[in-house]
Amino acid sequence: MKKLGIIGAIVVVLFVGIIILTNMSNEDKLANNPYGTDDLRQSTIDLLDDENYQNIILPEALEEKIATGEPVVAYMFSPECPHCQKMTPALMPIADEVGVQVDQLNILEYEQGWTDYNIEATPTLIYFNDGKEVNRIVGDYSQDTDVIYDFLGQVK
Repeated sequence: MKKLGIIGAIVVVLFVGIIILTNMSNEDKLANNPYGTDDLRQSTIDLLDDENYQNIILPEALEEKIATGEPVVAYMFSPECPHCQKMTPALMPIADEVGVQVDQLNILEYEQGWTDYNIEATPTLIYFNDGKEVNRIVGDYSQDTDVIYDFLGQVK
């Protein structure tokens, strides 16, 4: 019985250690994050240092950008969406290659985006020009990158 108590105590200490290390790591990641809040879901925190998620835009900033009438490409994603997890690493290098800025709106954190932009599924890529939606593609095109190239090609 004594051995069982010692093993149990070791397990508890290990779990507490893991929790403390995770919290410390999260605090480092949350410093100066683009969301402007520390109240983020863990799946979002995990993406903060991912090179494919460095064009995060807040809902108000996206609305203002669209209202200018300039061309805007908005990418609606959720960090928990398996299709987004495949699409984003394909999309962002292509956007860099063709010189198109893609603004990323995390609709897991900003759920109003579903309604504001009539999003039915993620990922959704929308092209706005003159303040109006011009085109959109919905779904994972990571295996059909020609669709991504064609979509981004219309922005130039």
